[in-house]
Amino acid sequence: MRGDGDGWVLSASGIRYWGRYGAAGLLLCAPTPERTRAVLLQRRVIWSHHGGTWGLPGGARDSNETAEQAAIREACEETGVTSAQVTVRTSVVTAAPSGTRWTYTTVIADCDDLLPTVACAESAELRWVNVTDVADLPLHPGFAASWQRLRLLTFAANRPIPVAN
Repeated sequence: MRGDGDGWVLSASGIRYWGRYGAAGLLLCAPTPERTRAVLLQRRVIWSHHGGTWGLPGGARDSNETAEQAAIREACEETGVTSAQVTVRTSVVTAAPSGTRWTYTTVIADCDDLLPTVACAESAELRWVNVTDVADLPLHPGFAASWQRLRLLTFAANRPIPVAN
């Protein structure tokens, strides 16, 4: 279903950005069986903008949505993860190019387990990736530009997760 946010925004320098009201993505974090942390990434289908690269499930924000609502809606559409399975921790604007009012907001959230996923037509692949391995993938340029900052915000270090008593 298309929303009113679907469409391109053109910056003063001629660069196109997807989402008439901005865009948002979900950085979903979960513990691994090895007691480290993983994030859910999406490899974009080849026909999409920056196709073949890895990034966050997400997309255009509709005029009536917060960034958090948009990120969760898009992630549900693209991965099958439901809003009831995630706990939003915080949001951070990770792109705000000059010459436009467009922004990209990364919504950082947690879930209790490595949830099963179901790819949509926009996903060539969905994968839980250990935090230490994310930078080794061919990342979407916008995600690549913000990953180290997001990693520091999300994980002080990829320390083992304490075992509950």
